Amino acid sequence: MTQWQPITEDALLKRIAQGEARMSVAQARLWNAVRVQPQRWQQDPYGIEGNGFWVVGLIGKTVIWYNDREDGFNRSRYLSHGTIEDYWCNQDELEITVGYLVAALEKGPDLVLMRRPAERATP
Repeated sequence: MTQWQPITEDALLKRIAQGEARMSVAQARLWNAVRVQPQRWQQDPYGIEGNGFWVVGLIGKTVIWYNDREDGFNRSRYLSHGTIEDYWCNQDELEITVGYLVAALEKGPDLVLMRRPAERATP
């Protein structure tokens, strides 16, 4: 069995480009406003082994980040720049995650603030 390795920045950038190609006009507009150069942020306890997770977008106190353990993009709250508060294990593509953010901005309450983080199963 192959041991897990964190995604490289080059592989992440390819994954982002694939998501951008599938975005609607509304998603692309919002994405262009919130995207940041990928940067490693800490998340305790799940991000410790891989030296954090890649954050790719910021809006308010919310980050868009890539969970390379679960192979998908997520949105989480942050209180302190550089630390992801909530661990999510969504396996969403980037355009789906950005679409959820578009819906939250257009329609009101943000589900990220209303739900509890998933508990990750221990091997």
